[in-house]
Amino acid sequence: MRGQIRKRGKSYSVVVFAGKDAKGKKKYIWESFRTSDQAQKRLTELLHQIDTGTLARPKGTLGEFTEQWLRDYAKTRNLMPTTVQGYESIYRSGIRPLLGNILLKDLRPSHIQEYITSKLSAGVSNTTTRHHVVFLHDVLETAVKWQLLMRNPVDSVTIPKIIKHEMKILNEQQATIILIEVKYTKYYPIFSLALYTGMRQSELLALQWSDIDLLMAELSVNKSLHRLNNGEYVKTKTKTAKSNRKIALSPDTCIMLRQYLENELKKCSESGIKFTDDRLVFCEWDGKPLNPDTVTRHWKRIIKRLNYPPVRFHDLRHTMASWMLMKGISPKIVQERLGHAGISTTLDIYSHVTPGMQREAVEIFDKILTHNGD
Repeated sequence: MRGQIRKRGKSYSVVVFAGKDAKGKKKYIWESFRTSDQAQKRLTELLHQIDTGTLARPKGTLGEFTEQWLRDYAKTRNLMPTTVQGYESIYRSGIRPLLGNILLKDLRPSHIQEYITSKLSAGVSNTTTRHHVVFLHDVLETAVKWQLLMRNPVDSVTIPKIIKHEMKILNEQQATIILIEVKYTKYYPIFSLALYTGMRQSELLALQWSDIDLLMAELSVNKSLHRLNNGEYVKTKTKTAKSNRKIALSPDTCIMLRQYLENELKKCSESGIKFTDDRLVFCEWDGKPLNPDTVTRHWKRIIKRLNYPPVRFHDLRHTMASWMLMKGISPKIVQERLGHAGISTTLDIYSHVTPGMQREAVEIFDKILTHNGD
C-alpha cells in the first residue's frame, strides 16, 4: 500500500512509502495530526507530491535553517533591530536547545505542541509562549516559500490563548505624589511628560527639541530610540504609521518644558557644549542618549519607596488614557493621542473603563427621552 492513516491514541499518523534509498532500504514518511480530516488531506497531498516529483525533503536541522534565516533573511526584511534581537533571544533560549537538533524534514506539529507544553509547564506566560510560536511560524513559512517544506507544521498546533491581566494604573493622588517626589531631579520632566502625553518610553527618549513647538503647544512623535544588547543605540520609525502623530500640550506642560529648556541651555553653556535643535530632549549632559534601563530603575525605586503596587513606567501611558476616558473624553481622541492603529485597539485595551461610560450614556439618553415625553 502506498500510504495509509493509523490512529494512535488521540492522534492520527500518516504513513507514506517514499521509495528506496541508495542501499535499497525502504523509506517512509511519518506525520502526525490531531484530526482524521487533517491526516486525510495530508495523505492526499503527499501522494500527489510523490506522483509529480514535487516532494520536498530538505537536508539540515531546524537549528541550521533558523540560523540561516536570522542571518540572511530576517535582517534583510527591514525588521526593527529590536525585533531581530528578540528573535535571536527566542532562538538561543528556547528553540535551539529543545528543537534545534530535529531535522527540518522530520519536524512535526507534535514536536511544536510538546515545545508549547514544556514552556507553559516551566511557568512561561501564554503571551511569551505565543511569541515563540509566532517566530517559529515565520521561520517555517519562509521554508515553505523556498519550497523546502510543503506545509507549515505550526498551522496544525493549538496556540495558547492570551490571558488578559487586570491593568494597573495610578490614581490622581498617587501620580501627584510621584511627581512631587521627583520634582527636583532630572527625571521630573520625562515622568511628567509621560503622564501628560501617554507617549511610549522609546518615543520619549527619541524626542528632539525640534519636535516640540512651544508656541503652538504641541509636539510631534515620529521616531523611537532603542538600546540593543551590545550597548548600541538605534533610532527607528515609530511602531505603526498611526504612531506618527501630533500631541497637544497643556499650558502647564509647556511651562514645565520651557523651564526645562532654559536649564538645558544653561548647562550646555557652562559645559561648553553647542546646543542645537536636534539635541535629544532627554539625554545625558553631553547629549548622549539616556539609557532606558536607568529610567526604569529610577522609576522602580520611587514606586518601592512610596510602597505603591508594582506599577510599570509604561503604565503611565495607561494611566493617562484611563483618566481621559473616565473624564468623558472621546475614545477617538484618546486613540489619536496614543497613536493606536485603530479605535478598536483603544476600546479593547481600555474595556475596563467603557462600562462606566456606557452607563453614563444610558442615563443621558434616558433624560432626553423623559424630557421629550414632557
